[in-house]
Order: sequence, then structure tokens, then C-alpha cells
Amino acid sequence: MLPTVGDSYHRTKDYDDYYRELLNLHNLISVNISYNALNASSRTIEALCQVKSLQELDLSWNNFEGMLPPCLHNLASLRILDLSHNQLEGNIPSSLLTSLTSLVHIYLSYNDFEGTFTFNTFANNSQLEVIDLSSGGNRLVVETEYPPWVPPFQLRALLLSNCNLNQKSNAFPRFLSNQYKLRKVDLRHNNLRGKFPSWLLENNKMLRVVILKKNSLTGHFPLPSYIHRDLVGIDISNNFIDGLLQENIGHRLPYLQYLNLSKNCFEGDIPSSIGHMKRLFILDLSNNNFTGEFPEHMARSCIHMSYLKLSYNRLHGQLFPPFFNLTSLTSLHLDNNLFSGDILDGLSKCSYLRVLDIGNNEIIGRIPSWIGNLTSLEMLNMQSNLLKGNIPIEFQKLEVLNFLDLSYNQLSGSIPPLNSTSLHHLHLQGNGFTGSPPISVVNCSSLLTSDIRDNNLYGSIPDFIGGLTDLRILLLRQNHLHGLIPDHMCQLARITIMDLSHNTLFGSIPRCFNNITFGRIQGTSSVFDQESLGWYESDDNVYPYDVVEELGEAEEIEFITKSRSYTYKGDILNFMSGLDLSFNNLSGEIPQELGDLNEIHALNLSYNQLTGSIPKSFSNLTQIESLDLSYNQLIEEIPSELTILYNLAVFTVAHNNLSGKTPERKAQFATFDINSYEGNPFLCGLPLLKDCSPSVEPTNTSVNGVKNIEDDINISIFYASFTASYVMCLLGFALVFYINPYWRRTWFYFIDKCIHSCHGFVSDAWYNLSDHVFN
Repeated sequence: MLPTVGDSYHRTKDYDDYYRELLNLHNLISVNISYNALNASSRTIEALCQVKSLQELDLSWNNFEGMLPPCLHNLASLRILDLSHNQLEGNIPSSLLTSLTSLVHIYLSYNDFEGTFTFNTFANNSQLEVIDLSSGGNRLVVETEYPPWVPPFQLRALLLSNCNLNQKSNAFPRFLSNQYKLRKVDLRHNNLRGKFPSWLLENNKMLRVVILKKNSLTGHFPLPSYIHRDLVGIDISNNFIDGLLQENIGHRLPYLQYLNLSKNCFEGDIPSSIGHMKRLFILDLSNNNFTGEFPEHMARSCIHMSYLKLSYNRLHGQLFPPFFNLTSLTSLHLDNNLFSGDILDGLSKCSYLRVLDIGNNEIIGRIPSWIGNLTSLEMLNMQSNLLKGNIPIEFQKLEVLNFLDLSYNQLSGSIPPLNSTSLHHLHLQGNGFTGSPPISVVNCSSLLTSDIRDNNLYGSIPDFIGGLTDLRILLLRQNHLHGLIPDHMCQLARITIMDLSHNTLFGSIPRCFNNITFGRIQGTSSVFDQESLGWYESDDNVYPYDVVEELGEAEEIEFITKSRSYTYKGDILNFMSGLDLSFNNLSGEIPQELGDLNEIHALNLSYNQLTGSIPKSFSNLTQIESLDLSYNQLIEEIPSELTILYNLAVFTVAHNNLSGKTPERKAQFATFDINSYEGNPFLCGLPLLKDCSPSVEPTNTSVNGVKNIEDDINISIFYASFTASYVMCLLGFALVFYINPYWRRTWFYFIDKCIHSCHGFVSDAWYNLSDHVFN
């Protein structure tokens, strides 16, 4: 047995002993040591190069590093070379392949090769049947067109995904037009351009799998002129294929198991002949411009179909008529179409259904009670329709339900019991649900997302929410919740996003909020990764290949940060974190403990009645991108320590009672404008227009009835200067009169005349008044 990593034989001496034994096996023709996690360098391969009788060498799925050893030239009899899924690097030497003229299969995929590899290197390999150079690092460039060449072989499999294929021209490989034995072709992720090659299906009657997804191919999708009996998988998604899908597709390709035409520009009706594809297992026609009703022939006849996705088209008509007979369905996606009317009971026979998505249509009426009988249902999405009434009590039968989205309808009443111990994602936002937050979720111990925004829930936050210990996202925004934020909320230690905004909560912010994860890596795990549904088509003579990827559904939520509403979906939810307590009646000081949330990305405490100063501990929020403390009653200076928050993109403390100088204009704080500080009359410094220089006289203002102390200083200065000026004027007059006798006599004469005039005026006035009173 070959020593592997972790064995007691991992020492170099033990490897040397093993390979010395190999050299004694002169007639050895096949070596397969794949899937052993070997971490040795290419010297291991060099030892194998001495076994010149080798015809098959499989070292795949190990950890080999370094360049391809030149000694492989020695293996002139080698027919199969598999070095895929390692860590080999550098160029693929053309001299190596020209020496291995007996090669039939070559697998070099998923290494770290780079540089340009030209296909004319294979000019001497007349026996080649399988070429796999698929790249994982996007650094390898494969050129099939230049220099010109004529292939001496007939391939059975060509796998060149993510290879920057024909990078200069982006042309579809023309040499394939002379290949007639192809069974598998994978050219995805190459940005190939031009018309879809009509000869590809026409020339290769043994073709089984075609993968051309994520290119830029245009034109129509041509069918072969004959009934193709071997083709089982086609994926041409993410291109620009347009026109009608030919009506006879089901007759020409009757044995298809997997068909993915999504994200193209197809239009017209879905051909009814698809009903002739009796073996069809997966069908994805989403993100096109298909019109018409649900094809009746397909609904009656494709009894083996497991995955059907028709999302984002313009299909109309009524859902699930009585002839609906797709009883093997496990995933059905009809969202974002124009389906209308009531939900009929044709789907009630689909007992294996795990995923049902009919959101964003025009469906009316009530949710049918028979949905509760779909006991295998794991995901149910009926969002954004015109459904009304209560949620049927039968929903408590859905014990394996994983995802429930009934948001943005017209549902009312209270939320019924949900007994599923598997429920991960609950979306009920945008309805008219009343009462207190539903105690019905108390048994959903596995709940990860609870989104009940935009309803009419009232009362206090119930105690049982603290028992949802696995909860990662809690959204209770825009309800009528009131009361204190209870301390038991701090038991939600794994929360990453919490939104309690737009309610009437009061009291202080719990200091124990620092016990909550809010993004700290040690408290979280990757629970929002997108699941996939796989379909495999293998052939003993051709390299097995996984055809389908990323057909699963990813969790999606909406959260306001940086003053804008963002949608977060899938894996990004494993990294996003935020706390929003805005638009409540919270009071008291901001707890210093919030500074311990050093992985949080968004914190919004705006539009409350918070007092005290901004905690200096906020300088520990090293990952924060959005901090909003506006519209409170905060006082004192803005801590200068905040300028080290280099990830901060949005910062506002507007409309408080802050004073002093604004933070130094450096790093991120150099990007914040006047809107971040306005409404604080005692703040000064850039970007405000108010200078902090002491020569500028402060204005006479008062805030909230508190008089500015600078007003008293200004009044005192006025009185003192007025008195000093008055005394100086009197002294000036006295000095003039003392020096000039003429002015002194004139002044006394003037004063004497004024006294006589005043006496005469007063005497006359008194006489006239007395005469008037007594007569």
C-alpha cells in the first residue's frame, strides 16, 4: 500500500523504499494512486518515470506541486495520463506531448497552469480521444486556431472550461467541425462569440453532453435533422440565443434528461412537444421571454421530471389545473410570471415536492388547505401576489418545512402554529398580521431567519424569542412593538443582523448586547451557502462529468445600511452584520459595551432620545462601514479616536447637541461633508462653515431653553466698554473747560439759560393745569 499523509510512512525514506520496489516491477503497465492526498513534490513523479512500461498513470486528486517533470518524456508507451486536481504550476510544455505519441486520454484539469497552450502541439497524437485542460485559476490560455493545423485524431471528449479559449478572437473552435465521434463537449466560461454552431449536433450522432454555458453565443438554437438518440444533456444557459424554440424539439431530442436554456433571449410559446421527452429529469427555461400558458402536454406526460424552473418569463393562465400530472416533482419554480386566478388543486398529487416557488405573480384567493398535505415540502414561496385571509391551520403538518415566504400579500389574522423542527427561513413581511409576535415559532429551534417586517404586530417583544438560539437574522422593522428591549434578547448569541427599527420601543439599550455575535467569526458558521442539485451522466469509457451546478436556492433578505436599502443573498449573509434600533423612543446613554462589537458592519441608533457622549470605545469597531447617531440628544465632543475607523463609509451625528471641534480631516473622515455634522450649533471646524478661531464672536443662541454662557460674557463686555467711554467723554469736557475760559463762560451761560427756560416752561404748565382743574 502506498503511504499517505498521516501514515507512519510519511517520511522521505519510506517513499524511496516504496518507489524502489516499483522499479523492480518491469512489466507494470498501470499505476493508480488517486485520491490519496499525497503532498509530495514532483520528485515522486520522477521516480515513476523510471517505469518505462507504464501505459496508465493516474495521480489525480492529490497535492502534487511544482512544474511538470521533463522525465515524463520517457513514458513513450503511456496511453492514459491523469494529473488533474493537483497543484501543478507553470507552463504545459509542448515538447512533453509531442513525445507521448501513444496518448489516448490526457487529463490536466484543475491545476495552476498558466501561459498559452496551442492545440497544434497535438499534431503527432493521432490516437487522442479525450482532452481535459479545464482550468480553475483562469490563468491558462488555450489557442485552437493559430497557428493553423489539421487534427490527426477523432475526439470523444473535449473539456476546456474556463480556459480563456481563443482569447484574441473569441472564436468557436473550428476544428470541431471535422470531429464526428464526440460524446462530451464542455466549453463553458470562455466568452466565445459568434453564431451557435449548427454542425455540432448535426455531425456527432454519438454526442451525449454539450455544455456551452456562460459564453456570448448568438443566433438561433438549431436542432439536428434526425432523431438524436444519444443526447442526454444540453446546457447553453447564459448566452444570447434568441428566436423561437423549435416546436419539434421533443421529437428530435426525445431522450434528453437535462435541458438548460436559461438566461437567453428565447421568445414565443414553450413547445408542446417537450411532452415527448419521457426521460426529462431537469428542465430550466427561466430568464427568457417565453409567453403563453403552461404546456398541457408537458404537464401530462413528463412524469419523471424532478426539477422544473420557468421563472422570469411572461407565462400566464391559471396554476395547477386538474390535468397537472408531474407527480415526480421535487422542485417547481414558476415565480416572476403573469400567472393569475386561484390556486387549483392539480399540485396536490405531488407528494415528493420539496420546493414550491410561485412568488411575484398575480395569484388571488386564499392559500389552499391541501398545501398542508405536501408533507415533503421544504421550501414554499408565495410572496408578492394577491393572496388574502389567514394562513391555513394545516401548515402545522409541514414538519420538514425549511423555507417559508408569504411576504407582500394581503394576509391577515394571527400566525398559526408552525411545528416544523426543520424551518430555517421564515418570511412573512408586508402583510397585515396582527397580534403579538407569533409564539408559533417557539418550536422552530432550527430557525435561522425570521423576517416579519411591515405588519401590524403590537405588544412587547416576547420572552420566547430568546430561546431561538440558532437565529442569525431577526427583522421586526415597521410594526407597533412597544416596551423595553428585554435582556433575554442577549441570549441570541449568534445573531448577525437585527432590525428593530420603526417601532415604539423605549428605555435604554441593553448593555449585554455585546454578548451577541454581530459578525464575530468565532460565533458564526457558513449557514447561508447555496445548496445545489446535482445530475451526473457517466460513461465507463469517457471521463465522468458533473453537468449541473448552482440549481439550489439562496436565502435573501433586505437590510438598510449606508442610508440605503440593500438586498443580501446567499453566501454574503455569512459575512454581513448590523444592528438597527432607529426610529424608536430609546433613552439613556449609549452603552460603552457596544464598542466590543468589533466585527459589526452597520450600526444605526438614529431618531431616538439618547443622551450623554459618544463612547470612545466605538474606536474598536474596526470593521464598521456605516455609523448613524443622528437625531438624538448627544453632548460633548466627537471622540478623536474615531478617525482610525478606516472602513467607515457613512458617518452622521447630525442634529444633536455636540460641541467642540469636528474630527481631524484625515483617512475616511476627510470624505464626510457638512451633512454629517449639521444641526449641532456648538460644533465648529471643517467641513462646517463655522470657524473655531476665538476672534469670532459667538452668536446669542439657546438650545432647549439652556442659555449659552457666551451670551453673558458678551453682555458684560458691552456694559464695561460703555461705562469706560462715558467716563472718558466727561473727562474730555472738563479738560477743555479748564484750559479755555471763554468756552467755560459760554457753557455756563448755556446751562443757566436752559435752567430758566425749563423753569418758565414748568411754571406755565402748572398754571394752565390748575386753572383747568378748578374752573
